[in-house]
Amino acid sequence: MTSTSVDREPPTPASASREPVIRELGTLAHRLRLHHPPETPCTCEPPQLLADRPDGTVVRSGPVVAKAHAADIDRDALAARLALASAPQLSGILLAPLTAPGPPDTAGAVPRPVTFWPYGTPVDPRDPDAAPWADAAVLLARLHRTASPLPLPAPPMRGPVKAARAVDRMIAALPGDAAVLPVQAAWHALPAWARGEAASPAARSGFLCHGDLHLGQLVRHPAPDGPWLLIDVDDAGRGDPAWDLARPAAWYAAGVLAPEDWLLFLDAYRSAGGPAVPPEGDPWPQLDVPARALTVQTAAVALAKCAAEGREPDEMEQLMIDSCARIATFPPELAAGSAS
Repeated sequence: MTSTSVDREPPTPASASREPVIRELGTLAHRLRLHHPPETPCTCEPPQLLADRPDGTVVRSGPVVAKAHAADIDRDALAARLALASAPQLSGILLAPLTAPGPPDTAGAVPRPVTFWPYGTPVDPRDPDAAPWADAAVLLARLHRTASPLPLPAPPMRGPVKAARAVDRMIAALPGDAAVLPVQAAWHALPAWARGEAASPAARSGFLCHGDLHLGQLVRHPAPDGPWLLIDVDDAGRGDPAWDLARPAAWYAAGVLAPEDWLLFLDAYRSAGGPAVPPEGDPWPQLDVPARALTVQTAAVALAKCAAEGREPDEMEQLMIDSCARIATFPPELAAGSAS
């Protein structure tokens, strides 16, 4: 079994309050298109909503994608992450943003930072056997080996903070429900740094990381057949590179990701010189804590989604929830935080 979306949130139908933002994003993206002169009657297809979540609304107009980030996002950190994506040192690893004319900081009635990106062809969720696990691993290894090109320290990678928000969302969605107890127990068994409550171990916190690796974060650019690139730098920054391997590791440990896909990913990462794990031998002393955290995050997102949709967990969601019950019963490796 393999998965490309076990803890990805699907686009939700746009509410009336968000429709102005979506319309304006479509207009802004369309303005960046160069398919026809301004005086030529427009025959472009209507803008397409790709995602609409509290942390980001994404609209495509032909070759241009506009993203409205969360209203409360740290704008200085976002600017630093955009500078990373634009840096020549990361060309061929991260998709670079487009330059937009004029101030891009307002969309619709609520001020939200807006960024513009070239459209890339995403991974096809209908063809899991073609999932580019090796390509993803090589891109991560190259990212982790690259020194930050920024004049100031890069912002912290937001993976642990994102996991903590998922747990908070689960608790809010299911107050007093016993279903959250195994997930909470696994969460509280983690060291503080993995819960976003303390700094990562210093020896492993200086690497450039993506922060939210899953197959939805890969596109081919130029579309449709260009090389694979990583997208969505909202969580990127300095951190433990093992965090970027943790979601596939967690899926493998839970039985969601096929062993052959996991080994393909791990071997490709090691062959590309990735520093998150030793070049040979057991990778789990480095992966154990981050993989547990991603197991909790995935289960927490699943339970919150099930509560919102009034349904029971599906097979893959239940595997991740059951994994929390198992990992809560024994301590994580390196729980003292001396390493990842």
